Amino acid sequence: MPAWPAEATAAPPLRVRRGALAQCIAVRAIRSLHAELALYPKPGLVSLRDRGAHTDMDAATFLRSMTALRRYFADIATAGADDATFDELRSLGIDAERRMLVATGGVNTHRGAIFTLGLFAAAAGTILTRALDPVDAQFVDVIGGWRAALTAFPVDARAPASHGRVVARDHGVGGARAEAASGFPAVFRVGLPALRSALGRTDDVQAASLHALFALLAHVTDTNLLYRGGRDALDYVRGNARTFLQDGGVFANGWPERAEALHRRCVVRRFSPGGSADLWSACWFVHQLQQRA
Repeated sequence: MPAWPAEATAAPPLRVRRGALAQCIAVRAIRSLHAELALYPKPGLVSLRDRGAHTDMDAATFLRSMTALRRYFADIATAGADDATFDELRSLGIDAERRMLVATGGVNTHRGAIFTLGLFAAAAGTILTRALDPVDAQFVDVIGGWRAALTAFPVDARAPASHGRVVARDHGVGGARAEAASGFPAVFRVGLPALRSALGRTDDVQAASLHALFALLAHVTDTNLLYRGGRDALDYVRGNARTFLQDGGVFANGWPERAEALHRRCVVRRFSPGGSADLWSACWFVHQLQQRA
């Protein structure tokens, strides 16, 4: 992984420093998406081993999508460093979605990550360009500056209804936009604390990562699950995740078999908690920045 550029501490011209930092941020964003793809066993989600509950995508589809998004994460990190407006960030996200769909042949692999991880990359650009420590509170503060825009930006009625819009209409939940407007409590109050706690107990990074994912699954109102199977799907995955954690999570004997059994059951039911996966990627992104800092 590239080290932080020397420019970050040697204070060269700001334009050079921003460009170098943006590239480092982009690398960590893509690595976060790849780390999520590599996790296994995770309920119903695509991995390097199988398609999960999906018939229209596999690991190769995700890898093509990641390649198409490299420039986006650098661009949105630079925009964050330049104090871009939320409308400017949103425009970058829309362009990134178009590139993703071209790369995947029209398959939505990373729309949620473009939004969630894109905001985190923009916030990282703001924080690191100012030579601030990327602690949780800094991210919450920067993301909080977009709260009004997140709650007020208009929806194009002519555009096809996204899964999140359908779920908001049918189930009265806020989804990714509401999570962002609240400062991503699922990341900072659930996912990251679970990840840090697990890493303090084991050197097995994969196991600790899955422990954090299950913490998110037990907590998040995942709109992907609501879209695919309604409240029954959400209750099924959340209930099983809570039981998994109550039984000791990844620190209990036989946990891989129990996690894989849940994965198989979710595949049969076509349940895939993609929203929780996006939030896990954000957790891993912040963790990488903080470890490097």
